[in-house]
Amino acid sequence: MKSMGRPSSYSPEIRERAVRMVAESKAEYGSEFEAIRSVASKLGIGSAETLRKWVRRAEIDAGRRPGVTSEESEQLRALKRENAELRRANEILKSAATFFAAELDRPHK
Repeated sequence: MKSMGRPSSYSPEIRERAVRMVAESKAEYGSEFEAIRSVASKLGIGSAETLRKWVRRAEIDAGRRPGVTSEESEQLRALKRENAELRRANEILKSAATFFAAELDRPHK
């Protein structure tokens, strides 16, 4: 699971464990967010909001919630990088074509 922001200080194992603990303990609390708050506190996760985002991401990746999966998001980022690279290459080729066309049009002595 890659994030778009800064690198996480939490290992993938901690993330998975926290998400699993929330899923397993939801019924014991009045709301899902109470379960999230409790698990975040137990595992030393700085913010319940951080864990809530992990839970939502896991639900999307598992197909239980609509949204773009982590895999699809990474594919989209890779395609955007490739697109930008191809645009740069096209600009270089256009510049080269213009330069060589001008050279061919110039009279030679």
